[in-house]
Amino acid sequence: MGCELEDLESVDTQVWLNQIHPEECNKIWEDFGKYLEKGENFQLEYRIMEANKNYIWVEEDVVCLKDENGNVNRVFGIIKDITERKLTEEKLKVSEEKYRSFIQKFDGIAFQLDENLFPEFMHGRVEEITGYSEKEFLSGQVLWLDLIHPDDKPLVIVDIERIQTSPYNLSRKLDFRILDKNGRKRWVHLRYHKFQEKDGGDDKYRGTIYDITERRIAEDTLKKIEAIRNKEIHHRIKNNLQVISSLLDLQAEKFNNRECIKDSEVLAAFKESQYRVMSIALIHEELHKSEERNTLNFSPYLERLVENLFRIYRIENVDVNLIMDVEKNIFFDMDTAVPLGMIVNELVSNSLKYAFPDRDKGIIQIKLSSKRTGHKLNDNRENVPGTSTRYTLAISDSGVGIPQEINFENPDTLGLQLVNVLVDQLDGEIELIKNRGTTFKIGFSVEPR
Repeated sequence: MGCELEDLESVDTQVWLNQIHPEECNKIWEDFGKYLEKGENFQLEYRIMEANKNYIWVEEDVVCLKDENGNVNRVFGIIKDITERKLTEEKLKVSEEKYRSFIQKFDGIAFQLDENLFPEFMHGRVEEITGYSEKEFLSGQVLWLDLIHPDDKPLVIVDIERIQTSPYNLSRKLDFRILDKNGRKRWVHLRYHKFQEKDGGDDKYRGTIYDITERRIAEDTLKKIEAIRNKEIHHRIKNNLQVISSLLDLQAEKFNNRECIKDSEVLAAFKESQYRVMSIALIHEELHKSEERNTLNFSPYLERLVENLFRIYRIENVDVNLIMDVEKNIFFDMDTAVPLGMIVNELVSNSLKYAFPDRDKGIIQIKLSSKRTGHKLNDNRENVPGTSTRYTLAISDSGVGIPQEINFENPDTLGLQLVNVLVDQLDGEIELIKNRGTTFKIGFSVEPR
């Protein structure tokens, strides 16, 4: 809108001033008088009330007209509605203040890279984290890749290659180490994504970097404490089991001194219970020595277990050859290692005690292998897609075989009953093969935790 002020004295200035917002009225009147006194053209911005009682922002351009003596005797003014512009400026100002406040309080580095992964901007704690200034990065004097720890650089490069071929706005995150300007090692957490400029422009990359050195140091310390605590637990369990084994040995010796029960099944039962306890104690001993906190490398344990059994059940005048075909680096947690170890204990003990009567030689073979199935078992024991591993344990001997009268599915002997219970505990299956000796074949699956 526009209006003309042809004669200042003829204008009802009080009406005009009353329409100006109270916060700006005095200043506008002072500015108006100051410029008129100088005889200069001027521009004012202020809020003025419309007929609907709402205020709008206006911009007034005033031209001073002078008489022959150089005195201002008339003014000409044009008033323009600039409300939309002022609102936009206000929003921009608020946005800039929020951004400035965010950057000041921001505890990391915010960055944007061009299509060649060259930084377009870097804000935040750049120098505090890296030792280098924003200017050094933006000018190319310092390259971010040169800061990455040599051991972690291949990992970061692979991740960069992946994000370059990934969909837009798909966020990626990665933890790795850098070496700052002083050569100190720092852990950082990178989170970034790829986006495209408007109208199909070049690819850009935007993200944040945080210094997580203190957190990683704390996590590593906690892991070490947890490892020490677990080792101590396994050590104490092993010692307690050895005490139990010794008590069983003492009790067996007590019965052995009684003529009435000498050579009875009671003495044998005590001895077998002692050996079962020892097989479990051996697991905790291996875990105590291991660097792994919760899993057991089963191959070394199995070798020690069978070696102990051969020493315990030494058969006079019989040369028993042991064949071990056990896959290396198979790791089981306690829920799997304990029952599996006891199964081996029972079946190898049975072979050593009963498989080779009246023979001068024999063979015991143990085979353990794994295969990734790509499936796992659900609660209904049905195969569904997954990443479980299928294991097969086979224990065989070349002996006389199990007597026909023994029903393996419902045996009378405690050892075979225990084997069936332990196989069920593994959610596995067991098969008895009678062919030139005896073979027990056990299959079970382990899902990743």
